[in-house]
Amino acid sequence: MGLRVLAAMSGGVDSAVAAARIAEAGHDVTGVHLALSANPQSHRTGARGCCTIEDSRDARRAADVIGIPFYIWDMAERFQRDVVEDFVAEYAAGRTPNPCLRCNEKIKFEAVLDRALALGFDAVATGHHAKLADGVLSRSPDMAKDQSYVLGVLTREQLSHAIFPLGDSTKAQVREEASRRGLTVADKPDSHDICFIADGDTRGFLAKRLGSEPGRILDQDGEVVGAHQGAHGFTVGQRKGLHIDRPAPDGRPRYVLSIEPVSNTVTVGPRAALEVTTIHCVRPLWNGPAATGPVTVQLRAHGEVYDCHYAQTGDDLHITLARPATGVAAGQAAVLYTGDTVIGSATITASS
Repeated sequence: MGLRVLAAMSGGVDSAVAAARIAEAGHDVTGVHLALSANPQSHRTGARGCCTIEDSRDARRAADVIGIPFYIWDMAERFQRDVVEDFVAEYAAGRTPNPCLRCNEKIKFEAVLDRALALGFDAVATGHHAKLADGVLSRSPDMAKDQSYVLGVLTREQLSHAIFPLGDSTKAQVREEASRRGLTVADKPDSHDICFIADGDTRGFLAKRLGSEPGRILDQDGEVVGAHQGAHGFTVGQRKGLHIDRPAPDGRPRYVLSIEPVSNTVTVGPRAALEVTTIHCVRPLWNGPAATGPVTVQLRAHGEVYDCHYAQTGDDLHITLARPATGVAAGQAAVLYTGDTVIGSATITASS
């Protein structure tokens, strides 16, 4: 007997094909589009943003082609509180959040899954590119599109009610299948950047919410080398847009090394000063099998993978890298793997 499955349909090609595959497999599928903005734009700006009126219409058309019921759920208030306000608060505290990860955690697999289970559904299906077998999360074969990192924060219970139908497919295969099925989103561009900042101007978005507060940009010796209008406009590892008054003595680029929100100062220095080998994390979540071999860690979405060792002490997790990493920012997730399989995750608080 098939499952009752709620298919989250964003209006893009991935979620449309995922819903079609689940329906074709004989499950009782209902499509749902999440309205995440109280005042959605009519159309996307190229490949920027999502959750527009255009996206909801694309999702509905896909559901019609597949032949499944379709609804729109208003999640705007929850999204504003758990994703947008969290994003602003993290930057204000000098950390660098990942809103896509937070959306998966708090919206798609907390708010939506909770409601789906309460309505009698057995599982939620999404168009994420990741493998899920017997509750174990692994990488997609399409490494350029792999999303296991942003799903690494899900609990075992949430994974037990999740379905990722695209787990064995590349993006090219998904688009070809969408075209074959007659889905009009087959060639629709992928959304990128932060969905609720459609123009891509993160610094401007934060300035409107946190205001402007002049501060200093310092070098490693504490010498003032520039000024800014708010430390919240910077991230660790940032190179461009620093507005430094004069070049470094060696003429090489400077990078953001640290952000201090209390004193509103930003410290910059050479790329070599970004290198760290020890990462301190909190709230480890073990959602996969126990490691039986070498362990690696990924520190950013689509970032490099590093061989590592880890040790847990209470609610703290300490990760030691086999080689230095750069641009490690507090607020990001450290997702641990054995081979291609996710074993757990934690939130980065510091590095050295």
